[in-house]
Amino acid sequence: MLDQRLLRDNPELISRQLARRGLSIDLSALQQLALQERDLEEERSTLQAEGNRIGKEVGLKIKGGSAPNSPEVQDLRDQGNRIKQRVAALEEQEKGLEVQLREQLLTLPNLPAAEAPDGRDERDNVEVKRWGTPRTAAEHEELEEHWQIAERLGLFEAERSVRIAQSRFVTLLGQGARLERALINFMLDLHGGKGYREVLPPILVNSASLTGSGQLPKFAEESFRCADDDLWLTPTAEVPVTSLHRDEVIPAEQLPLKYVAYTPCFRREAGSYGRDTRGLIRLHQFNKVELYWFCHPEHSAAAHQQITADAEAVLEALELPYRTIELCTGDLGFSAARTYDLEVWLPGAGAYREISSCSMCGDFQARRSAIRFKETKGTQLLHTLNGSGLAVGRTMAALLETGQQSDGSVRLPQALVPYFGSDRIKPSV
Repeated sequence: MLDQRLLRDNPELISRQLARRGLSIDLSALQQLALQERDLEEERSTLQAEGNRIGKEVGLKIKGGSAPNSPEVQDLRDQGNRIKQRVAALEEQEKGLEVQLREQLLTLPNLPAAEAPDGRDERDNVEVKRWGTPRTAAEHEELEEHWQIAERLGLFEAERSVRIAQSRFVTLLGQGARLERALINFMLDLHGGKGYREVLPPILVNSASLTGSGQLPKFAEESFRCADDDLWLTPTAEVPVTSLHRDEVIPAEQLPLKYVAYTPCFRREAGSYGRDTRGLIRLHQFNKVELYWFCHPEHSAAAHQQITADAEAVLEALELPYRTIELCTGDLGFSAARTYDLEVWLPGAGAYREISSCSMCGDFQARRSAIRFKETKGTQLLHTLNGSGLAVGRTMAALLETGQQSDGSVRLPQALVPYFGSDRIKPSV
């Protein structure tokens, strides 16, 4: 959520920054709401101070010998009662303005970082790194896409999953289920060795958690909601991990807090129908290992580079060629101030596909979730960062396409062998 002080004092700056995202928003009415709320708060504070002064004066007069029901004491008490009534009325007005202001502020995205490249959409994103040599089909060789390989090897069942749920769900079977489990454990162990604390959070989250991380109110249509409770299926572990410290003040010496979380994730994928209808790329339910940092504002730029490197380390350990893309301002996610996307090479599809998004959110989520840290000069909002480390289904897709062999098997990278139990996925008998 954006800073109300900035809205009051410099709405032009907010407008310029939102324009970098391609948004043209008139903030004048919102600024007036913020100014009205501040004026009410100042008037209430002044009256409360006067009421406290009168209360002390009443006590001093009685202590000095005045009778509790004397005219001068009663007059002071009448003044105090009038002030209390006025303060109560002001508090009600303040609450109403706070609700209006917060409802509107919650719909505004984060301001892009100064370092984020300007651009209108994904065509203006900037490639900053490539790693590995992408595999391409040799002469007289045809490379299959991952879903073709998976169907041939019996790794998952899509058609029967429609019977169980609906389209865009899969049931992993045999070696496919084992490979998914192996990848999850490999990723958790790799990140745990880098100082991340493993957490297994609830996958049902309340509206406050979704609001705090930035999914609500804007992305309500993208999430699955329980009809009879204030609970939603989490779209990403970023949501429950953000709320792990909601409404808390963290001692500065404990920062950074680094978490790695595995969760199933659930998304409606609204607006994506007709795209990636086969395979593991775009499902309503998928597994993901998420990286999350709570850090000091002075260290968030370095933390962003580190969390991205930690996600890249998974791809490098799995011998999967990838490229790192910095998103332009017009392609940034709602809560992000700056983002690096990692795109893995899929030889069968002959294309790079997103497998991780590593974002620095500044104090945007911390303000929505009231997460602060305390140091000698007082308390202030901390910064949050998140990154996929990685999306498990897309990692499986990349492994299948990269490791496919002429005999129909799939070679797995050495780093995964202790988890899977073999360096090959072979056709089942």
